[in-house]
Amino acid sequence: MLYDSAASSSTAYLGTSCSTSEIEPLLRPQSRSTTSQSEQDIENVNSKQFVDDVPDSKRQLGLLSAISLIFNRVIGGGVFMVPSIILTSSGSVGMTFVMWILGALVATAGTAVYVEFGTGLPRSGGEKVYMEYVYRRPAYMTTCVYAVYVLLIGRMSATSVAFGEYVLHALAFERTPTNVRIVAFLCITSCVIVHGAFLNFGLRLQNVLGAFKLVVLVLVSGSGFLCLIGAPGFAVGKEYDQPNNYTWQTFWEGSNFGANAFVVGMYNVIWCYSGYSNANYVLSEVRDPIKTIKLAAPLAMCIVAFVYASTNMAYFAVVSKADILHGGTIPAALFFRNLFGPATERALSAVVALSSLGSILSVLFAQGRVVQELGREGVLPWSSFFASNKPFNTPLFGIFTQYVMSVLLMVLAPPGDAYLFIVNYSSYPHALFNLLISGGLLLLYTDAFKAYKWDPPFRAYKFAVVFFFLSNVFLVVVPMVPPSAGDKPYEYLPYYSHIVIALFIGLLGVLYWFIFFWWIPQRNGYTLKQVTVIQDDGIPRNVFTRVPLGVVSDYASP
Repeated sequence: MLYDSAASSSTAYLGTSCSTSEIEPLLRPQSRSTTSQSEQDIENVNSKQFVDDVPDSKRQLGLLSAISLIFNRVIGGGVFMVPSIILTSSGSVGMTFVMWILGALVATAGTAVYVEFGTGLPRSGGEKVYMEYVYRRPAYMTTCVYAVYVLLIGRMSATSVAFGEYVLHALAFERTPTNVRIVAFLCITSCVIVHGAFLNFGLRLQNVLGAFKLVVLVLVSGSGFLCLIGAPGFAVGKEYDQPNNYTWQTFWEGSNFGANAFVVGMYNVIWCYSGYSNANYVLSEVRDPIKTIKLAAPLAMCIVAFVYASTNMAYFAVVSKADILHGGTIPAALFFRNLFGPATERALSAVVALSSLGSILSVLFAQGRVVQELGREGVLPWSSFFASNKPFNTPLFGIFTQYVMSVLLMVLAPPGDAYLFIVNYSSYPHALFNLLISGGLLLLYTDAFKAYKWDPPFRAYKFAVVFFFLSNVFLVVVPMVPPSAGDKPYEYLPYYSHIVIALFIGLLGVLYWFIFFWWIPQRNGYTLKQVTVIQDDGIPRNVFTRVPLGVVSDYASP
């Protein structure tokens, strides 16, 4: 049920009773004060309560859990695999570190943007809330487009496929596409059960995996440092190619300053840092959200930057440049082989799998709550189900939606292109949203948006916002450029396939808005207004009511 014919019927549908204030339209009649018409339009169009009125008993996440959400999301399996890709693009160890540093600067700017929005609009939803706040006309179109993206992009698919591959390798099973998908399916299903039915256990497991991941990477970094300074017991085996990456000449040897190589390398580095916004999706469940997000996001990303820098330092201290480029396996496997012998390679696969599992849990926890926020907004069919915390005090229906789409995408993607296509398909829309959000923040700084009275507790430096905006222009435009000969990203699909599908999903969102929020109401002579009702669990949500056109003269038009 998308909307009800009257406020009273929507209240009865929920099985709750509401006071007059609870069903008062969020689009209030225009005031006859001396406020300028333009300011009234901005305040009345699609206005809503952007600070969430959630009972304190529902706020179960503290600083540690918020840090873990971000750290687990950013650090997946990429830290073990991507360094060889970056080195291939950069050509030298020195340029590799330059790219990682530039990526850290982009992540720092992105963190500042999301912290500013998170402190100014401290409620769950992330990009959904921020784009609704900035882009208010046409009313509800932004929400509809974002809703379709969230429902049709399985963000866990790629990581679950990686989990399947590494589990099979750790257990010495054949890694066929079917076997990988079976393990990936079992992984996602288990995660849904954990986060859908056992909230506290899921949070503890998520935090433990984050701590485990951090300890492993610190041990890798420490071992690499001990090898670098020649500590006894940490020498590279004599049967392996000896590294020599830290003299001035070898550090910069082979540097590739070509534009195409730089673009490919930076594209991979920036995506390795994505995930700094993960805590923003669940702020309604965070204790003291403004203070927590101001601390959690910078702390988590500082840990991430340190881990990336120290882990790369360790790889290059233990593994020769030639081995990383042509060793035929991931750098972490070569690292463990050189220091601890080839028998440790399968143990490493188990470590990478557990790292991926932590990332899956983190994404599922956050994205399930984004779907719940869309249910609370009322734009989805059967919104009351998506908004509910029943029966386990978790957004089970939102979590299950993410599960279904991730499984479908995992199964339907062509076997040879599955992993890379899923990564690109889920990443490209995120770049579009970041572009709109950073651009929207720049708009809020202008005189044209002065009526919004944007004054959050934390302000990002304007040059950081501009830098983040430009970095996302880069991420949106670069994939549209045809690859050079021999660099096709897919075996069976056109290089632009993920872009076309991602943009098509956006058009589906616009079509959904046009049919249900403009064409049908106009044809039947009514307009849609939002009213707020209170669920059985004490959490407010919005429902749409049909108001005949002749009755709405005192309301701002949508």
